[in-house]
Amino acid sequence: MAAPLELSCWGGGWGLPSVHSESLVVMAYAKFSGAPLKVNVIDNTWRGSRGDVPILTTEDNVVSQPAKILNFLRKQKYNADYELSAKQGADTLAYIALLEEKLLPAVLHTFWVESDNYFTVTKPWFASQIPFPLSLILPGRMSRGALNRILLTRGQPPLYHLREVEAQIYRDAKECLNLLSNRLGTSQFFFGNTPSTLDAYVFGFLAPLYKVRFPKIQLQEHLKQLSNLCRFCDDILSSYFRISLGDGWLRWIVYYFKVGHVLYIGRG
Repeated sequence: MAAPLELSCWGGGWGLPSVHSESLVVMAYAKFSGAPLKVNVIDNTWRGSRGDVPILTTEDNVVSQPAKILNFLRKQKYNADYELSAKQGADTLAYIALLEEKLLPAVLHTFWVESDNYFTVTKPWFASQIPFPLSLILPGRMSRGALNRILLTRGQPPLYHLREVEAQIYRDAKECLNLLSNRLGTSQFFFGNTPSTLDAYVFGFLAPLYKVRFPKIQLQEHLKQLSNLCRFCDDILSSYFRISLGDGWLRWIVYYFKVGHVLYIGRG
């Protein structure tokens, strides 16, 4: 019997199995590839590390970061890309690099740096998932980490000031969304009728931006004008994840079609 695969990740809200983009990337890829993950959602009883979430744990390995986790799953024969051509594989790498360079800074800014969003949505939600007194410290640390990550990649000459950086990252993000929309067109997924690694990354980056209710919605408004990207997110949620209400609690049910069992994700 294969060693159990356990994924530790941030939990869900707003109709999402996770509000955390990197956690969503891994969860979606596992669904697409049929990897039978046991998901451990971080909440206020959690005592493990949160710094490198998501974390994949097996009997012999601990793996963090989406790219490394996906590579590990591929080595375990859970491959969502086996039908892709060499060109499509190269396109996947190029688009993931584009997402990380052009879209991720704006997603981080929307969640962690834009003050109205951070203080009314992001900070309260993450603090509710973390035990006291760490709940007073960790959200601020994550916010500073997001800002440092933005400035490290975008705060170079001639963009010395945060306001200039903000304007540029949102321009870049809107351009990236337009490119993704044009590339997807009327297709179900980015390479036809079967989801792949690229679909997992796009879904992971877009779904929280699309679904979380923020007071400042500059980038969200632009995304909602691109109906095919919204449909893409909705289709993945409805096809691979489903919300079930039972005993007054919100439960996430994940169907692993290839292994024939049901796993509850989150608190039920």
